[in-house]
Amino acid sequence: MLIKFINANVLNKNFDVLENYDLIVEGNRIKTIRPKLTNDDTTYDRVINCNGNYLIPGIKNSHTHNAMVFLRSMSDDLPLGDWLNKYCFPNEAKLTYEDVYYFTILGIMENLSSGVVGSMDMYLDNYAMAEASIKTGFRVNICDTIQKFNKKIAPEEYYVSLNNYKGDNGNLVKYTLGFHAEYTNTKELFERISGLTHKYKSAFFTHNSETKKEVDECKERWGGLTPTQVFEEFGLYDYGGGGYHSVYLEDKDMEIYKKHDVVAITCPGSNVKLASGIAPIKKYLDYGIRVAIGTDGPASNNAIDMFREMYLTTTLQKVTNKDAAVLNAKEILKMTMINGAFCLGHTDGDVIEEGKLADIVMIDVHKPNMQPLNTFINNLVYSASKINVKLTMVDGKVLYEDGKFYINEDEEYVYKKCNELLTYLLNR
Repeated sequence: MLIKFINANVLNKNFDVLENYDLIVEGNRIKTIRPKLTNDDTTYDRVINCNGNYLIPGIKNSHTHNAMVFLRSMSDDLPLGDWLNKYCFPNEAKLTYEDVYYFTILGIMENLSSGVVGSMDMYLDNYAMAEASIKTGFRVNICDTIQKFNKKIAPEEYYVSLNNYKGDNGNLVKYTLGFHAEYTNTKELFERISGLTHKYKSAFFTHNSETKKEVDECKERWGGLTPTQVFEEFGLYDYGGGGYHSVYLEDKDMEIYKKHDVVAITCPGSNVKLASGIAPIKKYLDYGIRVAIGTDGPASNNAIDMFREMYLTTTLQKVTNKDAAVLNAKEILKMTMINGAFCLGHTDGDVIEEGKLADIVMIDVHKPNMQPLNTFINNLVYSASKINVKLTMVDGKVLYEDGKFYINEDEEYVYKKCNELLTYLLNR
């Protein structure tokens, strides 16, 4: 496929705006970015007139549980422990492959409508998640959610099979070693996963220091060690990785993060809703730690909306630091686009540049909330919302445009199917 975007304003790799440019996509790559030409005899499969709208790099959701859409609004206004143990874990134990497949597709649709081109997804049936990604054309990096009470724990099988799922060779589907958290696993599992990270020189991702209670109880179990320090003892971060939430990191934890280039992945919407706390992102940046942003799952958030997360990431830092200049829009975009691509393992899809992956989002500025256009990137972080996402392209294919999905599944069927599956699940 050869697709040409015309009359576009393009956000380049430095997050500067190139005004009135053409952008050409060939296959799954950006072929050309150039000032608008009046004479072009090339025949294109499609010409998309942007009408002065903006093309930005695809947003990456660096931590989510997409299939948790089925728990949306089922158990709100509870602390993390009650929410997990009384509602999440009991209902998740009933999930089937079909449940996870369709709930994941629904989560993917919500991501796409938020300008998200790929997510780091952690849930309960890795093959169902991979199949949903291939079916829809959406990028996913599956991080294993191993817990000591899982019926099947097969990380090496998943690592080998999912990094070339159905011949995809890691293009849409990737798999990264990880487990749910310190408190849901054992010394033996730490050793087992550590052995695989060293065998495959793989990064390692997990929930880390989400609540003060989690950290305090870990220190009681491990002679004063925090979760980060336990992972360091077992060599789990020797090849990098990430810590989901990273709300309560001690100074020694931050040293470990910086030493191994571990990404602190903040999920502000979920953390404030569950009253878990506010991660000190400014402190992490000052320490030289890489930061990315995720939504967490729609059971705790309750939305998959990266615009809300971008806004919360910067504004919560402003109020906790009592400094309105903390975390500007460009820093937030770097977290969601460049650092997000790093987490997903798709660093060739981080910015809009010739030769990069064609993971592109069109932002509609012909809306009241985007006018006037004093500074586009400020509007994008502080004013924009999902209503401004006009088009989401992944791997050179338009998967969402003007409120319609092109994902090889009828959207109304997905809605109906998910509601039916939820009814069956609750009655099991």
